[in-house]
Amino acid sequence: MTARMMHLNLFLFGCGHHRGAWRHPHSSVERLGDIRYYEHLAQTAERGKLDAVFFADGHAVGNVADGSAWFLEPLTALAAISRATERIGLISTVSSTFATPFHTARQVASLDYISGGRMGWNVVTSMFDVEARNYGYASMPAHAERYRRAEEFVEAVLKLWDSWTDDALQWDRGGQYADPDKVRPIHHRGEYFLVDGPLNVPRPPQGHPVLFQAGASEQGRDLAARRAEAIYAVAWDLPAAQAYYRDIKRRVKAAGRSAPVPILPGLVTYVAATVAEAQAKQRALDGLLPVAAALRQLGLFTAQDCMHWELDAPVPPLPPLEAFPGPKGRYSTILRIIETEHPTVRQLLGRLAAGGGHCTVVGTPEQIADHMEHWFVHEGADGFNLMPPLLPDGLEDFVEQVVPVLQRRGLFRTAYESATLRGHLGLDRP
Repeated sequence: MTARMMHLNLFLFGCGHHRGAWRHPHSSVERLGDIRYYEHLAQTAERGKLDAVFFADGHAVGNVADGSAWFLEPLTALAAISRATERIGLISTVSSTFATPFHTARQVASLDYISGGRMGWNVVTSMFDVEARNYGYASMPAHAERYRRAEEFVEAVLKLWDSWTDDALQWDRGGQYADPDKVRPIHHRGEYFLVDGPLNVPRPPQGHPVLFQAGASEQGRDLAARRAEAIYAVAWDLPAAQAYYRDIKRRVKAAGRSAPVPILPGLVTYVAATVAEAQAKQRALDGLLPVAAALRQLGLFTAQDCMHWELDAPVPPLPPLEAFPGPKGRYSTILRIIETEHPTVRQLLGRLAAGGGHCTVVGTPEQIADHMEHWFVHEGADGFNLMPPLLPDGLEDFVEQVVPVLQRRGLFRTAYESATLRGHLGLDRP
């Protein structure tokens, strides 16, 4: 038994994180535009006492023949989900490349009020030129520029959330609605943004909704160390997870921070009563993945034209990490898989089919709990960003079979002790 508790987060993603999930006979593909589907997923996660549900976001369609995870806009969906749940945290990606600080601060603060203090913001810089062209850019800005903009974006949003003091509202029917001396402009003047403020939403219930980040590059890790209050990570195996975990904890300390900053690697699980049954679930999904779609996904992850790669030959040489122009977390994981396993192209496609290179565990509830506990106690993770390959089935399997094992071991809560996302994560209110 340990006093330190694991954090668990559900990553909501279409029909599931396997690229073939929408083709499965049990998938909910016809319900991707039905908010009740997402409400049910969040309610299931809340039944399992998970810390939060997380919506990623994308700004381009891609090849629609392959399926798409993007349907409902996340902040809009979370407004509805907040009314269908009571305790679970609600986290949305908002792009610092395409959004603006005032709009984002207002939306996320409003959701913090609507949810009673359960909101989190995953800060991203976005990835692809095809997305940029939907927002007036010919291509994505350079990596360094995106991170400078992100840093300033976060700074401006935090100033806006602090532009009202906690005690500014008076609601004196015979006097003032709010004390003007406690509502202040921010007069932000930066390289990318001019924001006068103050925000037209009073200070959020959590003070600041929780800031998440997923930086893997040097600039991303530095931003995470300075600003993030919790971090999503990509790690294929424990050595890679430990290297990232120890590096981020060192950077957080070097930045003069004492906050816990929990690190949550992605985790894909196939759960069943026996290993053979779990493997059968994995094979069933892998069999639904068209090769062309898998090669297109690999091309997206590696910035290579993979369509003519020989499936049963070794993976062709890829550029080193420092020369890669795209998101480095996923790419570094692919390099790690190639380095440790020397797969053929076909084998690599199988590794990436669910979760795109995140840790994947196939087995019984006890075996999956063993794996999670090993990472948890050996500086690989403070918890996990759960990525069920098939939704809702994979989530229900995890909540009904794995969570009770973690609870019996004293690794995970049996009841919520807080009503806010900050409380679930053990974070102080600023």
